[in-house]
Amino acid sequence: MDRKSVKVVVAGGFGTGKTTLVGAVSEIPPLTTEEVLTQASVGVDDVTGVEGKTRTTVALDFGRITITSDVVLYLFGTPGQDRFWFIWDELAQGAVGAVVLIDTRRLDTSFPAVDYFERRGIPFVAAVNRFFGECLYTEAEIRAALKLDDEVPLLWCDARDRESSKKALIGLVRHALARMPVSN
Repeated sequence: MDRKSVKVVVAGGFGTGKTTLVGAVSEIPPLTTEEVLTQASVGVDDVTGVEGKTRTTVALDFGRITITSDVVLYLFGTPGQDRFWFIWDELAQGAVGAVVLIDTRRLDTSFPAVDYFERRGIPFVAAVNRFFGECLYTEAEIRAALKLDDEVPLLWCDARDRESSKKALIGLVRHALARMPVSN
């Protein structure tokens, strides 16, 4: 059997729920590279709005979902802090697309991730992570703030919930497939 692998990136700003989403949907125990936030990160990592955060991803998160007997989805979660963005190029290489998690308490932390995938022409969906509570903004306000093109799907999810996170991944795969050139 010729197994096909599909690579997906889960990206977003610091503390948006990337590790949580990968862990919620992965069929294997996810590989995480989380470390304790220390005094050394004070003044380097902006914890405004996520003051209770005690751990952070320093390289990547990795998970797997078997779609069919011959198709496997591999999930690569990015670190959120800008000091680790150099890793994003390696993680995004060969990806069919990305789920960019959005924390509406800190919309500005999403701008770099949206810009990253737009500049590289990599299909992505913006997924508003609702585990932070009620969203204070409408879809139109979020789209305007993020300057999302109309063709970029804006989805709602709860990164803690397997079914909700799967819907975000399905939305991404559909979006990426719709953008693929048709071959004869």
